[in-house]
Amino acid sequence: MKLFRIIHIIFSMCLLTHLASAQELNCTVTINSDQVQGSNKEVFNTLKQSIEEFVNNSRWTNLTFQNKERIECSMMLVVKSVENNIYKCDFTCQSRRPIYGTTYTTPLLNFQDNTFSFAYQEYDRIDFQQNTFTSNLTVLIAYYCYLIIGYDMDSFARLGGTPYFQMCENIVTAAQSASLDEAEAKGWKAFDSNRNRYALINNLMDEVFKPYRMFIYEYHRLGLDEMINNVANARARIAAGLPVLKEANQARPATYVVTTFLDAKNDELVNIFSGGTTDEKKKAYELLTDIDPTRQSIYEGITRER
Repeated sequence: MKLFRIIHIIFSMCLLTHLASAQELNCTVTINSDQVQGSNKEVFNTLKQSIEEFVNNSRWTNLTFQNKERIECSMMLVVKSVENNIYKCDFTCQSRRPIYGTTYTTPLLNFQDNTFSFAYQEYDRIDFQQNTFTSNLTVLIAYYCYLIIGYDMDSFARLGGTPYFQMCENIVTAAQSASLDEAEAKGWKAFDSNRNRYALINNLMDEVFKPYRMFIYEYHRLGLDEMINNVANARARIAAGLPVLKEANQARPATYVVTTFLDAKNDELVNIFSGGTTDEKKKAYELLTDIDPTRQSIYEGITRER
């Protein structure tokens, strides 16, 4: 009996150690290679497994996560072409977060990158080292891992994502200095586009957008997380913060950071405000259609009779 107790204690300690050292991300990776002709499709399975293991088994922070606390996310690569071992892809990165006291998860990030290109040969090692540029694939995935964590942390603490956005910024700087071919260099350049990886992290680290990032915290912790206690008060809190989106958009017209928020949240905003007061519905609809007119038909769901 005593031996059994000792074994049980040792097992419990090992289990607790495992839980305490759980990685931060729980990511599902999908690769669609339908557009690529050829017989060796196994390379895409190898690539999928390599990315998934890299994301889920790496320690991205010094924080302690339990398994149940891991950030749920997904990455999808649609391979458009493979020439001379250069993969040109459309990439979608999504993440979500649970809402306190409910089974509902809210989308945090829904980012599409159409300049996702990298050199790869089957069984190439994906190994990220800070301050070292190993390969474009490695830093692309690392960038999005830190982006996911930064968005998640901003939703739980005011400006909590700053250290992880700084890591994204460091990766962008390293990529800009690396010797990349034309396809791989796209997305990292400062003036190549106002809707690329550089532009997004530049927005997030800009002092002008601090109020926007503070709103991200208020939207989630003081809004959505409080829905279980008082829906009307939580919705009013979100409504009070919405003008920050318009102010950010006016400070930097067509700013990417606001676009990414609305890409993730447009349906959720309709659900939140469709149950609001007449005044809340009117103000939310007018503000959202003003800054995001391409989705006017979606926002009409706010004022539509239920």
